[in-house]
Amino acid sequence: MTDVTPLLTAVDRFADRLRALPQSALTRGAAAEGLALARELAARAQRLEEPGGRPRTVPDAGVFAVGDQVAVTGHDLAEALRRTPEGARELADALALVEAAARGTGPAAG
Repeated sequence: MTDVTPLLTAVDRFADRLRALPQSALTRGAAAEGLALARELAARAQRLEEPGGRPRTVPDAGVFAVGDQVAVTGHDLAEALRRTPEGARELADALALVEAAARGTGPAAG
């Protein structure tokens, strides 16, 4: 089993940061970036759990929900990676995605 602690830590930090942002920062792009990340994390989890299936898209539930969407999809992916033989290889890519999104939601975006 793959140790997914680094991914969970990064996802939780980013999700908490999104939850703490003011509406103005969320509407200037932070929410869109978070939603894009949530959609990618969900698609990756679904490809691992249902190979060959068509991934379902995470809906746009509004700027105030995006932190929760990142948290849920990140934890789903972590669980899929934990149970998958390819998990260790995929973990680095997923972690890089979350870290890149977190850098894009820094003080300049807020």
